[in-house]
Amino acid sequence: MILRSRSLIALVLATTSLASCGDPGPAEEPPLSEEALEAVTDNAGAPRKALAREIDDLFEMEGLGDTRALIVMHDGKIAAERYGEDYDADTRFVSWSMAKTVTAMLIGQLVGDGLLRLDAPAPVPRWQRSGDPRADITLRHLLQMRSGLEHTEAGDPPYESSEVRMLFLEERDDMAGFATAQPPEAEPGERFEYSSNTTVILADIAARALTESSDPDERRRAVSDYLHARLFDPLGMDSMVLEFDRAGTLIGGSLMHADARDWAKLGELLRRKGSHRGEQLVPRSWVEEMVKSSPASPHYGLQTWLNRPNGEDEHPLFPNRAPQSAFAMIGHMGQYVFVSPEQGLTVVRLGHSNAAERKAMLQQLADIIELYPSEGR
Repeated sequence: MILRSRSLIALVLATTSLASCGDPGPAEEPPLSEEALEAVTDNAGAPRKALAREIDDLFEMEGLGDTRALIVMHDGKIAAERYGEDYDADTRFVSWSMAKTVTAMLIGQLVGDGLLRLDAPAPVPRWQRSGDPRADITLRHLLQMRSGLEHTEAGDPPYESSEVRMLFLEERDDMAGFATAQPPEAEPGERFEYSSNTTVILADIAARALTESSDPDERRRAVSDYLHARLFDPLGMDSMVLEFDRAGTLIGGSLMHADARDWAKLGELLRRKGSHRGEQLVPRSWVEEMVKSSPASPHYGLQTWLNRPNGEDEHPLFPNRAPQSAFAMIGHMGQYVFVSPEQGLTVVRLGHSNAAERKAMLQQLADIIELYPSEGR
């Protein structure tokens, strides 16, 4: 009996010892800072501490780059807002290619006004000469990045790319002149080729629709006044600064500046299909067109990125982690205005992340978005 008792005690001790050498279980998470908690409102639409934790990781984790501003809007209200060191609610952030989606909204307003037609040949004077194959390029082709023009967005070396030459080198004074002069390399509509030059052509078309003058100051004034009167001012966007080239063409693919809250207002307008406080600023049908897949690229609409599978390993968003009805304005180095109507969400992330960091940062951004249920609104 004594031997059996001793054996039982030995077995218990051995089991306890083995257990103590095994997996100790998940480590306790460090406490959240006051800064992390204060970034999230009491009615955020998601668990407050979980949201604060994911946002804190976005700002603090290694390998994600530098997040400088984050705004989470849920059902039209700010659920969370945080800024990096040396940045705040008054900081203007450069759009880079997020501007392309704003240019698409401008074109949509002009189509709604009857000044342009989506499926008509693009009104570019130099393409209207007899026998010019570019005469078959439509406004839709340009908006969907399938014009067929010889535009190279990224080159090796970089200074040989169409984008760099247009924005920063010898073609910067008359960007649209350079962009429209490029020859075709494919049939219009045949293939997708992302191009900042294409968006500058759209901006030039907008200026021509608004004024017959070739005077640079008049062109700047016509486009700026229209955008402020019809889009920025009604939304209360008082931080927006537009850049134009020397010819008076809006640099509509790259260079707009606004604070994070104003970028969120544009995302919210798109989430509401162009409506703001009962006023239809952008035609509803146009916003619906913006988020339809291009025949040449399922994850791209009208100057807007779509959260839909493209059949490739690489994707600019995360269709496996958020509704496929979601879409985004995306800019160089990690600028995002992500809109998910099904979740009632608009998420703005602004900062600086290189290519490798962007992949990791996007997954962390998806961690934030997954905290919100999809309600099929």
